[in-house]
Amino acid sequence: MADHDSEQMNGLTVLVTGGTAGIGWATAVGLASRGAHVAVTGRNRSRADNAAREIHAAGSATVDVFIADLSSQTGVRQLAEEVQRTLPRIDVLINNVGGYWHTRHATADGLERTFAVNHLAPFLLTRLLLDLLTEPGHARVVNVASNAQALGRIDFDDLQGERGYSGATAYNQSKLANVLFTYELARRLRGTTVTANALHPGLVNTAFGAEDPGIAQRLLVPLVRPFMKSTAKGAATSIHLAATRELEGVTGCYFANLKPKRSSARSYDKAAAARLWQVSSVLVGLSTATPPYAVPAPGTGD
Repeated sequence: MADHDSEQMNGLTVLVTGGTAGIGWATAVGLASRGAHVAVTGRNRSRADNAAREIHAAGSATVDVFIADLSSQTGVRQLAEEVQRTLPRIDVLINNVGGYWHTRHATADGLERTFAVNHLAPFLLTRLLLDLLTEPGHARVVNVASNAQALGRIDFDDLQGERGYSGATAYNQSKLANVLFTYELARRLRGTTVTANALHPGLVNTAFGAEDPGIAQRLLVPLVRPFMKSTAKGAATSIHLAATRELEGVTGCYFANLKPKRSSARSYDKAAAARLWQVSSVLVGLSTATPPYAVPAPGTGD
């Protein structure tokens, strides 16, 4: 990345969810090396503290660490409250946490884990932190999605996979939800200085899915691992969206390999995006209304 991007992050605060390992950690390190004040979330205190030391060594003067279980809505709300107490502003929010589970798991809220972690957690956290995001002159929301969104369908009749569960189907749906949420958020924030974009990091060599892998993962991942991206390369597009000056004001886009690209046809369905917003709001106990400082999205009736 060019030198002006390094200068651009000086004095800016970035919150990276899941910033203690994998792509999130590499993203945090990359942004710290560009002068950003980095804050990260993680589930394990020891791992988080180790990651914070590495991020600090990369250049962040201070590193804020928040311990939270984002599969729990209580955990997300407690995280938001702690962030609000600690950080006076957020210049970039990177919703990086995500997971894949071959078998169906229910969260403490009784929701299917893939949908809860991959979609509802960033949906809820972003909405709870919007005040901090509107505090700076300009702010960015960066959602880490996946090209799996191209295979996804939003099954509004069975969002929780209760009738029939497939790990791949649940994951693909959640990644499409990430993109739909990003585009809807961008529409609802039109007229503000907050932007929202999504990205595909690529096939990255991490422990992703290792907690509950399917047969295909156990057999195929060892074969393709030599061809996977490093975590640093996997973080490159997240860093690009967070740091690049030329992207100021760019919103409602999908990126891969540092470049904008068209996402799936389903991801541009405004009616589905508005419905997903409304359903998600109910599931996390928030109003479906557009925040008061944003322009209502066409056709939502909010």
